[in-house]
Amino acid sequence: MASMNIPMQKCHSIIVTGKVQDIGFRSVIEYIGRSFGVPGLVFNAKDGSVKILCCGEDSVIDNFTQTIKVRGKESGAEIEDIIEQTLSINIDLPEPFSKASSDDEIDIGRKLDKANILLKTGFDNLNTDLNTGFNKLNTDLNTGFNNLTTMISEHNTRLEAILEKLVNK
Repeated sequence: MASMNIPMQKCHSIIVTGKVQDIGFRSVIEYIGRSFGVPGLVFNAKDGSVKILCCGEDSVIDNFTQTIKVRGKESGAEIEDIIEQTLSINIDLPEPFSKASSDDEIDIGRKLDKANILLKTGFDNLNTDLNTGFNKLNTDLNTGFNNLTTMISEHNTRLEAILEKLVNK
């Protein structure tokens, strides 16, 4: 009997490091996983990485990983490294590929801290912009007032000259 070359599906653990959290990166990976038809899940790890468990033929997982690099960069992820390991056990992973929520108190606190920093930066920028605008308005008003004062003074000088001529006639 002739043996058939059927590729074996293996389970893989993939760790993506860099600036990969709080940017919608898990949704990008979920979309890619579903488009490749691989069972698996993606979640944020407490160390700041994004972890992926998936099953598929080595060539499919290699293409999956390469697509994550390309689409991740396009979506704003700053990927430092992608570490892929073949697991020695098979895991019954969810189909279709899904993202898992890992929002525990530490993760929620980290996201709130980041939001507070963004709000503070936004308010600081707003205050700076308002101060710059008010200073410019103040300068423009002072310049306009000084110009008006000069014009009135010149006008009064001309009127005085005309009155002087009229009185001396």
